[in-house]
Amino acid sequence: MESGSTESTTKESIPEVELRQVAEVWNKGVLSSPPSFRQHPILPIPGQRNILITSALPYVNNVPHLGNIIGCVLSADVFARFCRLRGYNCLYVCGTDEYGTATETKAIEEGLTPQEICTKYFKIHADIYNWFNIDFDIFGRTSTSEQTRISQDIFWKLNQKGFVTEDSVIQLKCEKCDRFLADRFVEGTCPHCAYTDARGDQCDKCGQLIDPIELKSPRCKICSGEPKVRSSKHLFLDLPTLTPTLQQWYEAAHVKGSWSSNAIQITSSWLKEGLKPRCISRDLKWGTQVPLEGYTDKVFYVWFDAPIGYLSITACYTEQWEKWWKNPNEVQLYQFMAKDNVPFHTVVFPSTLLGSNDNYTLLHHISSTEYLNYEDGKFSKSRGIGVFGDNAKETNLPADIFRFYLLYIRPETQDTVFSWDDLMLKVNTELLNNFGNFINRVLTFIKRNFEGIVPTVDISDQEVHLLWAVTKELKAYIAGLESVRLRDGIKNILAISHLGNSYLQANQPWLLIKGSSEDVRRAQSVLGMCANIACLLSVMIQPYMPNTSKDIQEIMNIPARCNVLQDNVIQLIPTGHEIAEPHPLFTKIEEATIHELKQKFGGTQKAKQH
Repeated sequence: MESGSTESTTKESIPEVELRQVAEVWNKGVLSSPPSFRQHPILPIPGQRNILITSALPYVNNVPHLGNIIGCVLSADVFARFCRLRGYNCLYVCGTDEYGTATETKAIEEGLTPQEICTKYFKIHADIYNWFNIDFDIFGRTSTSEQTRISQDIFWKLNQKGFVTEDSVIQLKCEKCDRFLADRFVEGTCPHCAYTDARGDQCDKCGQLIDPIELKSPRCKICSGEPKVRSSKHLFLDLPTLTPTLQQWYEAAHVKGSWSSNAIQITSSWLKEGLKPRCISRDLKWGTQVPLEGYTDKVFYVWFDAPIGYLSITACYTEQWEKWWKNPNEVQLYQFMAKDNVPFHTVVFPSTLLGSNDNYTLLHHISSTEYLNYEDGKFSKSRGIGVFGDNAKETNLPADIFRFYLLYIRPETQDTVFSWDDLMLKVNTELLNNFGNFINRVLTFIKRNFEGIVPTVDISDQEVHLLWAVTKELKAYIAGLESVRLRDGIKNILAISHLGNSYLQANQPWLLIKGSSEDVRRAQSVLGMCANIACLLSVMIQPYMPNTSKDIQEIMNIPARCNVLQDNVIQLIPTGHEIAEPHPLFTKIEEATIHELKQKFGGTQKAKQH
């Protein structure tokens, strides 16, 4: 255990004042007022810590894989749950990104309208996140009248202030369909590797990015006709002019908000290279209409339009949405995503809001992950490689097991790998033999030997040192989650259960209970202390494994008032508290099960050869 150093700390190395403090807090500590139950709509409260949380809006027609889930919605969910336990006033917003080329393309493939595609896949997304127990305050969508109203309002403000320019763009046009072809509406031969089915944005075979007009023998994806090179007028966001304002904001924001290191590197790189005007319009039908005369046959480009979805989804949640999004002095904005989304949230979107000069709430902290790979390759829906959200339940593993492992290997500073063998190892050793074993041993012993009644705790020198070690881990846990270092929090939890197991082994209450009356009193103190540590763990594990937390708290009959994360360890479970019948929290994962899952999600032989 990485945090196991607390066991080896000698009594002499701990300042006496710290030992006195933890003992006093334990004896006299008072539970702070629990967070009130969420009442919607949640609005900022003046003078309180108001935290607005968003996770990157997933493309509606893409079924998310485990890497997508840990990169945004799951990570944001852990942070949101932590904030609620700390008593912060927070709102967690997400939804599906429904406009753009990808949606139109998918609609053509499936013979549906874009709206029908969005409705179909919105439900798929909602069902997936519900299974993973993602606790949004609102999970909305961007194909709404609110999206149109807010996007067009921001556009008009940018245009009136001179931050929108016009220019011509060379594109492919299908004369037969009478439409300019956005990248995904064009296919052809890759100019780099000669693959004959390359898309107009990227070649699936060699991975190279492609400009549609570079394709050899291009063909329209709709009618298979040969498109012609034509010129089309478009609108651009004048990022060069906005650069000084953006630069000034960035220099202060990334320090004050302690951004992820990759977000700082990516943003600095964009600014250093010099920002260029960015096209914000597209020749499509499905999207937010550009309201400017001469451009009303176009829609806004998805990366101008999509981040505004955070605002419009909040507006669908409450008419008072501006209290969150136009309140920079009272609200802190935390945004979660994978690193490929960073420049749109640290350059394009802030430039848009700064340019509109309408007192918008800007990014405070960005948590951007690296990539999660699958075994020895990448996730691929078409080739059946890796676990995707819609088939996770087919594994027969509880959602909490996926949550635990994904957060344990969260790619915070470098790419990580989802490995079935490693999942089995972590679950069987850390969850089953460490965390679950501690909880089950303690509760089973209390049920069998004390008729389920939590005994009196008379703390000795040994308990004080244990409390000091647990407090150290608790404070590290809180500090880590405040800084959105989510992996660290799991290690702190496991370190506490490890301390509890060691404390049990050192005292052997199963032997004490058979001894003298003094030995029995000692056994009571040990079990009473362990019951309180188990209660604390049920609260700390809640952001990571909410169903497991609920299971523990139901067994222990823990009242809702205990679901508060305080800075110190206090006696949460009083003498005389009665627990219910315990049962094991986890089931051992067998090698045979892992072998089956590897086969099931490893792709077909034909796909692997491909």
